[in-house]
Amino acid sequence: MNGKVWLVGAGPGDSELLTIKGRRLLEQADVVVYDRLIGPGVLGYARPDADLIDVGKRGGCHPVPQEKIEEILIERALEGKRVVRLKGGDPFLFGRGGEEMEALVRRGIACEPVPGVTSALAVPAFAGIPVTHRDYASSLHIVTARRRGGAPIDFNALTLSEGTLAEGTLAEGTLVFLMGASEVRGICRGLVEAGMDKNTPAALIQWGTTARQRRITGVLADLPDRATPPEDVPAIQDPARPPAILVVGRVVALAEALDWRGRLPLSGRRVLVPQVSDRIKKDGRLAELLRSRGAEVLEVRVSRTEAILAPLPPLGGYGWLVFTSAAGVEFFFEGLKRDRRDIREIGAAKIAAVGPATQDAIESRGLRVDLVPSVHSGAALGEALREVGGHTRLLLLRAQNGAPDLPRILRDGGLAFDEVALYRTVPNAFKKGMNLGDISEIDAVAFTCASSVRSLAELWPEASVKAVCIGEQTGRAAIEAGYEVVVAKSATLEDLANAVETLLSPKQNTHP
Repeated sequence: MNGKVWLVGAGPGDSELLTIKGRRLLEQADVVVYDRLIGPGVLGYARPDADLIDVGKRGGCHPVPQEKIEEILIERALEGKRVVRLKGGDPFLFGRGGEEMEALVRRGIACEPVPGVTSALAVPAFAGIPVTHRDYASSLHIVTARRRGGAPIDFNALTLSEGTLAEGTLAEGTLVFLMGASEVRGICRGLVEAGMDKNTPAALIQWGTTARQRRITGVLADLPDRATPPEDVPAIQDPARPPAILVVGRVVALAEALDWRGRLPLSGRRVLVPQVSDRIKKDGRLAELLRSRGAEVLEVRVSRTEAILAPLPPLGGYGWLVFTSAAGVEFFFEGLKRDRRDIREIGAAKIAAVGPATQDAIESRGLRVDLVPSVHSGAALGEALREVGGHTRLLLLRAQNGAPDLPRILRDGGLAFDEVALYRTVPNAFKKGMNLGDISEIDAVAFTCASSVRSLAELWPEASVKAVCIGEQTGRAAIEAGYEVVVAKSATLEDLANAVETLLSPKQNTHP
């Protein structure tokens, strides 16, 4: 049976601009065929076992010709695979999505376009430029700066359509040129020669919606020299390079006043949040806090949990059952079901949980938790159990190779306990395309637990990382990994986000 191909628009780079449908399809896909400019956070949504195929263009070079891309889509679909063709922006806006869909239809392959957020709208918005405005622009024209066969742009048609030859008779519009970095000089000159005022505001925006976003503003007469200075003119900044779009029109004058993102404390900063399987919700909340402060956040699943399938020991005779994670609770009850055992075996044993998430996982099963420490850490749990444990025996139900603080404190306090490993944490192997490129481009890594530190260190053993850690235990793991370490004031997500902000801001954010 043949598979199906979805032509999915990945948006302009920011992973949160991927549509809900696009993310769902990406999470289900057997094969992902992707372009170069897909944001690394977007690729992180792919299944760990998905086959990722890079067909992107680099610097005008096409290592995988268009015909070969179409062959790959057809071949994988004929194998019965669910194929996502992941394209930057929107697949039908200068993305050759129409050509690829034609090829699929000719071969009888089921296919479906999934529209995406186009850079023509999103990139100006992230740079403080509304492409339309009742007082400045009542129309919008989106133009590709690179045309098939090198055909010239009809600048006369563009200037006439915008009313610029008879100012005041028609509200001026906005021109957006995609793929315009290398063509900015020719475009500005062509518009002026066709009659557009040389003082019309214009902006070139690089790497829009990402931490690397850069806006160069001016007017048609001087923007080319600002963006790509001539060789005989001393450059005051790095020349503009792809990917970039060119925006021309009166709305560009609003950019400085409406630069909402540039005012956020972590604007221009890229932060990695490693996710571990039993803390996905917590890590996701941290990512939200950092994004609200302007950071580009890359969420990467660095580990997964695997059940240890050994039978559970006898549960009777213990005074306390001690859980150190919500994942441990789930694996414990899975073990009971697998062994055809009954929770009533615990008798009158009391239950301790390391924190609220673990408590919720237990109480959702109909059991009441008797002890949760005020500080949610293994060390605090150990101290609390030393006060109430008495002479009864404790059963620790947790991960293999868990943090040593809890058993050490119990042992030092003279408490008798047994320890059962319910699951292990295994680092995810990054496949081609799943990595984040040069980790030196990441300004900081925010860690919510020691296991995420160990997993990242195993995946990137040579990486030099600025580590911001939620607590002392996590900080110690980061020091052992050789990272430069900052520890949050308290073990809360808010203070962890505050620590990231303190480390990375204030930032000089200038817009020439």
